[in-house]
Amino acid sequence: MVADRLRHCTREPDTIARLGGDEFAIIMTAMHQPSDAAFLSQRVREAITKPFELDGHQMVVDVSIGISIAPLDATDPDQLLKSADMALYGAKADGRGTYRFFEPEMDARMRQRRDLEMDLRQALVNGEFELHYQPLVTLDNNEITGFEALVRWKHPVRGTISPGDFIPVAEETGLIIQLGDWVLRKACEETAAWPESLKIAVNLSPAQLKSRNLVQVIVGALAASGMSATRLQLEITESVLMQNTFATLATLHQLRELGVQIAMDDFGTGYSSLSYLRSFPFDKIKIDRSFINDLSNGSEPLAIVRAIASLAKSLSMISTAEGVETMQQLEKLQSVGCTEMQGYLFSQARPAHEISRLFLRNDQRKTASA
Repeated sequence: MVADRLRHCTREPDTIARLGGDEFAIIMTAMHQPSDAAFLSQRVREAITKPFELDGHQMVVDVSIGISIAPLDATDPDQLLKSADMALYGAKADGRGTYRFFEPEMDARMRQRRDLEMDLRQALVNGEFELHYQPLVTLDNNEITGFEALVRWKHPVRGTISPGDFIPVAEETGLIIQLGDWVLRKACEETAAWPESLKIAVNLSPAQLKSRNLVQVIVGALAASGMSATRLQLEITESVLMQNTFATLATLHQLRELGVQIAMDDFGTGYSSLSYLRSFPFDKIKIDRSFINDLSNGSEPLAIVRAIASLAKSLSMISTAEGVETMQQLEKLQSVGCTEMQGYLFSQARPAHEISRLFLRNDQRKTASA
């Protein structure tokens, strides 16, 4: 059906091909100026986005388009197709549902991404990752209740690489499962000897939660470290629940039966957060940092945070504010009944040895004397 619509968008000299899956290519041989390709792209999108009738159901899809022009971008057919593919990648990065022309900078970025992917694979083998831990602090008595484990990559040549740069690559290549499993095992290993009262929070990616052996990985990590399952908190985003919900909920219930706690991360940024709170009994709601950043911008952000904190309290859940950086934010969070905070105001994320030295020594002495 898509092919038929593409035929109606093109002219006689044009060639249409299905490259595989949901990917098509169009060769325009009678193009007079680049705007002709842009006009065709708009026509294609208008045609494809109209509803499809399939077995009595209406299906709506969108399309992303990459454009390369000969001889400006390349003269070799393979290179021309690669250029169009890079432009397509740029269109998807812009949010999909649009078109992009090839630009030389795209090639440079693609090469950088390929280099990063190769280095990422090697980093897992070479042990270049480490965990830093950011404290979670109660707002009523300023006590540390736990720590969130955050992965850091120390590249031997490039230095420290931001998670914002390598996590998306790990997700796209599937390496996130290996990396996520390592984070789980390492977090349990490094924190097992910390006081029993402290929770350790670890983020789960959608790919990990869909993995069939996630429960076995967690059981193995807990057994190898000797850490109690009740100390482990797993943080998931709403996007995780949107994928294969039945299987996902079954896995989450298995983890809860082990004693593991489950938190919804970045709450309030998705479309159906409230419905998910009905489908699974979360232990914690983490209020997205975007709401915390806006607390000084009028009454609406504060009203939203107040509503989330009140909702969490009504459902017997902890409400945690992410990204707290100022005393003004802290005071407003206390005023609306938020339970917990984390952020630079208290501490940045630190390696395990610094956590022990700065925050845990007094607790360990108390435990020893008791």
